[in-house]
Amino acid sequence: MKTKPIVTACLTLTAMLAFAGNSLLARAALAGGGIDALSFTAIRLAAGALTLLLLLRTRGEPQTGSWTSAIALFAYATGFSLAYLRLGAATGALILFAAVQAGMIGWSLWRGLRPNLAASLGLAIAFAAFVALMLPGLQAPDPLGALLMAGAGLAWAVYSLRGGGGSALARTGGNFLRATALCLPLALAAFLTGHATLTGTALALLSGGVTSGLGYAVWYCALLDLTPIAAASVQLTVPLIAALGAALALSETITTRLVLSGGFLLAGVALTILSRGNR
Repeated sequence: MKTKPIVTACLTLTAMLAFAGNSLLARAALAGGGIDALSFTAIRLAAGALTLLLLLRTRGEPQTGSWTSAIALFAYATGFSLAYLRLGAATGALILFAAVQAGMIGWSLWRGLRPNLAASLGLAIAFAAFVALMLPGLQAPDPLGALLMAGAGLAWAVYSLRGGGGSALARTGGNFLRATALCLPLALAAFLTGHATLTGTALALLSGGVTSGLGYAVWYCALLDLTPIAAASVQLTVPLIAALGAALALSETITTRLVLSGGFLLAGVALTILSRGNR
């Protein structure tokens, strides 16, 4: 059952803010050495699972989800944490959601969904902006970090495409629970070789319980009324939110390259969303 456009817009905006929050929390925790990447991933997924399962219990609702979605969630979360050891919050978010767009739109084209000329132009502008960011030169992203984040983006694309129907909270809770089980080897490795300060642990818990667990449940609700192309495009607004947040909260420098790339990305997203050719 479709919801009103204003409700879908509010759900989508909330999810985008949560996604940007994840980038900021991860960068703050990992860049400062407050926690290692494996510990951050394990705590994040476990906190998300616990938060969602407690909410489901209060509602008397069982968890659902699937192992395929859980594997995609685990792959995304692991690559995401490792990448943020090498990337700034804003740049990491830009690479992540450009890869998400590529994965979701590629799947849509393979399934026969064709955007019209205006939507295609918007997608081309957004992709060109991403290529400009990645060109070799001054302040280009770390290659390994970019590769890890791109892989995380493709895994997130799979997770988003498997949104499905039913209760978003139940599906997200089940996915987080299964992903936490997949995290057990990471948790063991982190216990033996990792480290976690009180601040780093708190940031991981906040990322898992709020901006991940609850944020992803909201995203699954929004996906019920978004096509894959629209869902892929709107996520490219996250880097701009993350860039602003990084400048205000983490004192990161917003480079000319990032500003220009982000501006063109936003223009491409707007053109794609406003076009009626994405359905």
